[in-house]
Amino acid sequence: MASGKKGIIERLNAGEVVIGDGGFVFALEKRGYVKAGPWTPEATVTHPEAVRQLHREFLRAGSNVMQTFTFYASDDKLENRGQSLKISGTQINEAACDLAREVASEGDAMVAGGVCQTPSYLSCKSEIEVKAIFKKQLEVFLKKNVDFLIAEYFEHVEEAEWAVQVLKASGKPVAACMCIGPDGDMHGVSPGECAVRLVKAGAQIVGINCHFDPETCVKTVKLMKEGVEKARLKAHYMVQPLAFHTPDCSCQGFIDLPEFPFALEPRILTRWDMHAYAREAYKAGIRFIGGCCGFEPYHIRAIAEELATERGILPPASEKHGMWGAGLEMHTKPWVRARARRDYWEHIAPASGRPKCPSLSTPEGWGVTKGHAELMQQKEATSSQEIKHLMEMQKKTKSSA
Repeated sequence: MASGKKGIIERLNAGEVVIGDGGFVFALEKRGYVKAGPWTPEATVTHPEAVRQLHREFLRAGSNVMQTFTFYASDDKLENRGQSLKISGTQINEAACDLAREVASEGDAMVAGGVCQTPSYLSCKSEIEVKAIFKKQLEVFLKKNVDFLIAEYFEHVEEAEWAVQVLKASGKPVAACMCIGPDGDMHGVSPGECAVRLVKAGAQIVGINCHFDPETCVKTVKLMKEGVEKARLKAHYMVQPLAFHTPDCSCQGFIDLPEFPFALEPRILTRWDMHAYAREAYKAGIRFIGGCCGFEPYHIRAIAEELATERGILPPASEKHGMWGAGLEMHTKPWVRARARRDYWEHIAPASGRPKCPSLSTPEGWGVTKGHAELMQQKEATSSQEIKHLMEMQKKTKSSA
C-alpha cells in the first residue's frame, strides 16, 4: 500500500465509509470487451486500456477500492464450456493487479484481490481441488502485494468458507460476500448462519454482493449482522448489490429472470435510487458500500454524494454534477429548469415507455444446485443436442410455473 494510505480494517474500525466500485463484467460487456456467457476477464491482457479507464472512472466517481478484475479468472473457468483461450489465469490475474494498483495510486484507493465461486465446486470436486484453485490465485495477489482480499459471489457457504480459509493464510484482511437473498444459500443455510461460519473461517468483513437489488441485499446483510451479534462475534459489513430492480426474483436472483442478461435495462436503478440505497445501507450499520453488475460510475458517484457529509468530501466527478439536479438551472427550457430541485427527483416515478411490458416477470427457477447432473461442468463446448434438451426443460418449467 502506498505510504500514508490507511488500510481497510483501519478505516472501518474508525467508522469511515468505504465506497466500492461497480460491475466490471457487465460494464465491459456493454463496451465490447467481455463475452457474455463465460464472463471471463481476459481483457486485462487483451485490452488493458479499457480496464484501466473503467477503474479511473470509478475512482473519479468516489471509489476507495480498486478491485482487481479477476472475476472468474481461475483456470477451471477459463477452460470451461468450449473456452479456447491462449491466456492463462496467472497472466490475467497479474495484469489485473497491475492495472488496479496503477489507478489506485492516483487517488486515495486500496487494491483488493478477488476470487469467486468455481465450476469445480459445482462439479463436486474435492475440498483439496477447489482450495488449490484459490491458492493459485492467491499466489499472484501476494506477489503483487494487494492491500486486502475479497471472496465474493458465492452461492454455497461451504465453498465460501474454503475460499476464506485459503485467503486468511495470507495474513491480509479478508472480506467475504455471498450472492444470496434473505432465504439463504442454495442449500438453505440462513444468512445469519452463513455470516457466522464465514467469520469463524477468518473473514473480518462479511456481506452480500450481486444477484439481488439494493433493497434485498441490505435486508440480507441485516440478517447476517443479527446472526453474528447473536453468536457474540464481531465483524464489519459490506454490500455490493445489482443496479437492477429484482422484487420478483426467487432464491437464485436475477439469473433466473427471463431478461438475464441482455434485456435488463428497463430494470436499471436511477442515480436517485442509489441515494436511497446508500442512506439505507448506512443506517443499517454497513460501512463498505459499493456495487456489482449494472453499476456504472454515475451510480457510485450518487453513493458518494449521498454520504458526502459523513465522508467529509465530494468525489471529483461531482464537478460535473449539481447536487439533486442543480445543474438544470442552466438549461434553456423553463420546464426543465423547474426540475432543478431535490423534491422533484426524490419522488420521481419513472415510466418504462413500454406499453405492452409487464411490471414483473416469472423467474425460471429450475431448482438445481451443486450435485445436480445439469450443473456438471465440462471443457467441451455445449452441443446442439444439449441445447435442445435445455429448451425442453425450459418449456416444462414455464408450463408448470
